Amino acid sequence: MSEMQPVRYAVVLNHEEQYSIWPATRDVPAGWHAEGTEGSKEECLEHIDRVWTDMRPLSVRTVGA
Repeated sequence: MSEMQPVRYAVVLNHEEQYSIWPATRDVPAGWHAEGTEGSKEECLEHIDRVWTDMRPLSVRTVGA
């Protein structure tokens, strides 16, 4: 029986600068691009927690700017 490898994730970002995680071995879905951070699910979520300080979509943040 083979030992399962831990799943690696990539942090992905869409055009509204919203973050998510995606399995690093799969193609990034349309409308998203890799942000550059990869690691365990926990590492990726911790990174998002640190960098995504304003959860409003970009289109909302830039209205009236």
